[in-house]
Amino acid sequence: MTGEIRVGIGGWTFEPWRGSFYPSELRQKDELSWASRRLTSIEVNGTYYSGFGPATFAKWAAETPDGFIFTLKGNRFCTNRKVLGEAGESLGKFFAQGIGELGDRLGPILWQFANTKKFDADDFARFLDLLPQTLGERRLRHALEVRHATFQDARFVELARERGMAICLADHEVYPLIEAATADFVYARLMRGDEANPACYPADDLLAWRDRLTAFAADGRDVFAFFISGGKPRAPMGAMAMIEALGEV
Repeated sequence: MTGEIRVGIGGWTFEPWRGSFYPSELRQKDELSWASRRLTSIEVNGTYYSGFGPATFAKWAAETPDGFIFTLKGNRFCTNRKVLGEAGESLGKFFAQGIGELGDRLGPILWQFANTKKFDADDFARFLDLLPQTLGERRLRHALEVRHATFQDARFVELARERGMAICLADHEVYPLIEAATADFVYARLMRGDEANPACYPADDLLAWRDRLTAFAADGRDVFAFFISGGKPRAPMGAMAMIEALGEV
């Protein structure tokens, strides 16, 4: 069975997108509705910095079409700590804020670690064991974005595989690209975009990533890919170009 491929951007509120991705006359409160009908997923960065309430998540769900998926970035107080195994209280607050109100729009949760965070097998295992597998009756999916070279370790890959958690494919000049299929889904963050490129990514690179993503989907894995960071003003165009390219396969 072929997996679903969803492509998007980080967030939907960014002034340079107004008049380029968003029509100049579009009301700011309608931007999520507009974006979610041209992209198939959005990674919410705001949950990394602060908490929200159930009404906010319910509102986001109501403004998006059937089949659209949000991925949420786990709160920084969970991951930016010396001892990851002591994150239980912060994790509890994150999952208690009402994210279940997203309903079937709730996708993977991305846990992002600082580029100074080194791999400690025992402590990292304790953190992973704190991550809940379900929220109510919904199964949760977790993705891990690590940024230090010490994570290029077979023990890290095995920890993720044992728990069915995805290791983020980070296309970045510095962060390690650890290409290991450890879950039933794939999470990619394409961070080498260029604002000077109308499609964010060079055509050859975009097609190479398209082929990589379709190969994962052909293997039965759902795929989530986001144009993030580099070339951010052109990120929506990159996502739409990828969606178009996927339609040509």
